[in-house]
Amino acid sequence: MIQPQADNPDQPSRLRLSGISKRFGSTQALSNVSMEVEGGQAIAVIGENGAGKSTLMKVLAGIVSPDQGQIELDGQVLSWSGPRDAIDAGIALIHQELNLHDNLSVAENLFLGREPSRFGLLDRAELRRTASSWLDRVGLSVSPDAPVGPLPIASKQLIEIARALSTDARVVIMDEPTSSLSEEESLRLFELIERLREEGVAILYISHRLHEIIRLADRVEVLRDGEHVETLTKGNITHDSMVRAMVGRDLTRRSHETAKECLEPRLTVSGLRVGSRAAPPVDLQVLGGEVVALVGLVGAGRTEIVETIFGVRERFGGEILIDSEPLKGGVDSAIAAGLALVPEDRKRTGLLIQSSVRDNATIVSMTRDGVFRNRKTERATAAELIDRLRVKTASQEIEIASLSGGNQQKVALAKWLAGDVKVLMLDEPTRGVDIGAKSEIYEVIDQLASQGMGVLVVSSEMEEVFAIADRVIVISDGCVAGELTRSELTEEAIMRLAVAKGEPAQG
Repeated sequence: MIQPQADNPDQPSRLRLSGISKRFGSTQALSNVSMEVEGGQAIAVIGENGAGKSTLMKVLAGIVSPDQGQIELDGQVLSWSGPRDAIDAGIALIHQELNLHDNLSVAENLFLGREPSRFGLLDRAELRRTASSWLDRVGLSVSPDAPVGPLPIASKQLIEIARALSTDARVVIMDEPTSSLSEEESLRLFELIERLREEGVAILYISHRLHEIIRLADRVEVLRDGEHVETLTKGNITHDSMVRAMVGRDLTRRSHETAKECLEPRLTVSGLRVGSRAAPPVDLQVLGGEVVALVGLVGAGRTEIVETIFGVRERFGGEILIDSEPLKGGVDSAIAAGLALVPEDRKRTGLLIQSSVRDNATIVSMTRDGVFRNRKTERATAAELIDRLRVKTASQEIEIASLSGGNQQKVALAKWLAGDVKVLMLDEPTRGVDIGAKSEIYEVIDQLASQGMGVLVVSSEMEEVFAIADRVIVISDGCVAGELTRSELTEEAIMRLAVAKGEPAQG
């Protein structure tokens, strides 16, 4: 066990960064960043998208080499040529984006490259035993032999966490670790963080969920435009102080009083059966000019509903109307009818991750216009969308994989805005997105609704639901458990309906 560090001024910090700088082409990602963490401390690193948080963590994890600066671990200056050296030194990174091999088992993913052996052969019994122990520690009930591919995102996130912890690291970097977790799973993670601190592990915690930082952090380090601009100590860590430090401005909220009212339904779903013919029927409606939130506990079936409406999943019954016209067929028919879906897992299904920002932003409009692409029009469309959504990118020609998570999400949304969209469905639209980018996405949603578009949002963040929703539909066990108007909306009312197992709304 690593021992917590005593308050001794002569004892070196567990981790010390001095003058870290990194440039990518013309972009100065980090500029002379310095900070330190003691063993047993939890330090939060915050900032808007593009502030340099992810680059700094990649430098620490050996993924990116700094141009200047020094890293010390327990007083020893570190130098490495790749991630393996960082892991061997005692630094583990829990990635925000899933970095697992779907074709391998849970246990194989946990110990890839570190498999236990006996007489020169893989010791599968020991692999299973050790994997089970780490899965128990993060509170994940899944067989170590299960293939990773079919598992839900929340389970994959916990596997990422277990894999990082299994290296017995002295420093653990957590990049948006709760972005796919339920409240219960998040609470288990917080308990685990407390145990790690008691064992002397230093925690670097990145999150856009400011209430988590208030709960966990001993200190907050704020980055802006690649520079370390402010330190907030325990007594000064509040929601307002962090927002001011990050963005230096007040954030806008949706004005529900001025939301355009439209009596015409844009999306009508009647008797929709999701997953099987025996599934309970789902009925819902979204009017033009309103934002409707689809809420419920993890596993309630919200994502399955929007994916079935869009044609990604098979429809086993029911009728879908777009502007009173029946929708038949799959995804192509849905897009042609004016239906759009921004999925939860942008990296796997929402974006062409190895393609350019331009290709991703214009793929829907260019596909709609035919196979003959007009490059001039394409570039102009991409430039307009990049400006409209304030996407931070050095060029529309660079790979979208190089953008921050929040800017990737903006592009995933932007690609639909060039088309004739009547109903926009968004599944966890601000997962892993910083507070400044959240506000900008909310502004876009508000603008689209005010123009008469119907917007259906799947969200697990209560603060988000209260910020944007005109009406809330609560899903429980695949059923519509009830609806709440803006005036009826409270967290207690939502939870009362969310736990109404298998009881469709009456009336």
